[in-house]
Amino acid sequence: MDDVELRHLRALDAVAEAGTITAAAARLHMTQPALSRTLAQLEARVGVRLVDRSSRHLALTPAGQTLLGHGRAILAHLDAALADTRTISRPLRLGYTCAVLGRQTVPLLRSWRRTHPHSPLEVVRRDNSTAGLATGDTDVAVLRTVPADPRIHAEALYTEDRVAAVPDDHPLADRDRVRLAELTAGPELPLALWPDTGTASPDLWPLERRPARTVEVANVDEWLNLIAIGGAFGLGAAGTAESHGHPGVRFIPVSDAPATTVYLARPTHPTHPRTEEFLAVVRDVVSAWPDS
Repeated sequence: MDDVELRHLRALDAVAEAGTITAAAARLHMTQPALSRTLAQLEARVGVRLVDRSSRHLALTPAGQTLLGHGRAILAHLDAALADTRTISRPLRLGYTCAVLGRQTVPLLRSWRRTHPHSPLEVVRRDNSTAGLATGDTDVAVLRTVPADPRIHAEALYTEDRVAAVPDDHPLADRDRVRLAELTAGPELPLALWPDTGTASPDLWPLERRPARTVEVANVDEWLNLIAIGGAFGLGAAGTAESHGHPGVRFIPVSDAPATTVYLARPTHPTHPRTEEFLAVVRDVVSAWPDS
């Protein structure tokens, strides 16, 4: 059996993820015939059928699934080794979507700078469900939803209360606290959602009081601007309110909404050599905070 090359393993991984030759070839930036030849080479070198081509949507055979599991581990180890090599001097990148740690963000950044003065840290916003971890744009991330990607590990840090976000001229804007049902009573605004990263859902309301309409936005900036002009109301985590003041938006604690959980996430195979040290600093800062 001839040697299996990394390009063969990447081709198998792309087919497993994409489900079609067309989509997998686009992901790998190669032509469909070239990808088909690569898969055929891999099967010839392994000596067994790896991809079931009997339907339009490709699926891996049991042998293909076995090789894929080992192949992904090999690719992850290689990526980690290359990342370690490149990151001797590059900053550790902390990803987030709508907020980092709310009021604890500045203490965290100051603590890292004080304890690791020669290890720069970059705070990077990425508007996707893993805050850049899945794409390799970040090394560690603070999330408010658990990523479905099996390559990412998430641990719960603490919980946050929920807040309503309403226009500053809304009838509820002067309230110190509201209930979920009050947000959908009377002249009703749609609920603004950002599906990939937000924690709000109509399911938080009792069936008879759910928002009649929803509107989707792409990120926290669009969310705030839509609410400010009176186009919607929002439901977010307290950390979002603490990190994103807006002159046209009033944040109000919601007394009967379940708390959200803040997660600390990182790749199963770290992409920066200082990852574990940074995780330890985050945990220390959170544990020392009175409200955590």
